[in-house]
Amino acid sequence: MNGRKISLLAVFIGLSVVGASIKIPAIIGSVALDAFPALLAAVFFGGAPGAVVAAFGHLVSALLGGMPMGPLHFIVAVEMGILAFCFAYMWKRKWLASVFFVFGNTVLAPLPFIYFYGLAFYSALLPSLLVGSVVNTVVALLLIPRLHSFFKGVYDKGAVKG
Repeated sequence: MNGRKISLLAVFIGLSVVGASIKIPAIIGSVALDAFPALLAAVFFGGAPGAVVAAFGHLVSALLGGMPMGPLHFIVAVEMGILAFCFAYMWKRKWLASVFFVFGNTVLAPLPFIYFYGLAFYSALLPSLLVGSVVNTVVALLLIPRLHSFFKGVYDKGAVKG
C-alpha cells in the first residue's frame, strides 16, 4: 500500500469515528452510522481494508456508547469486518451485496448473543439494527457512484473497476 492509500484509509477510519457518534436509538448504545465508511473502503480498496475500517468503527462506536456488552464487542467487530469483506466480494451485484449486508448485520450478527443475553435481547435489538443497517447501506450506495471518479486512480484491488 502506498502513502496515498494509507492516508485515504485513515480518512475512512476518521469518517467511521464521526459516524460512530451519530447514534440510532437502541437498547444498546453501539448502533450508529459507523458502517458506511467501511462499505466505501471495501468497495474502493478491497475487502481487507474495508474489514479493518468496519472493525475499528464498531469498537469506537461501542466505546462512545459505554461498551454495554463489554468484551463481547470484539465479537461484533469481527462480524462487522466479515460483513464488509463479503460486501466487497459481492459488489458486482450491488443489490445482493446490499441485501446481504442488511440481513447479516440485522439477523445473523446478533445470533451469538442469544446465548449470552437471551431471545428477548435479540428480539429487542432487531428493529434498531435494521434501521441502522439500512441507513448505513443507503448512504454508502448514494456515495459510491459520486466518489467513483475521485478514487479511480487510487485503488487497484477494490471491488469497483474502471
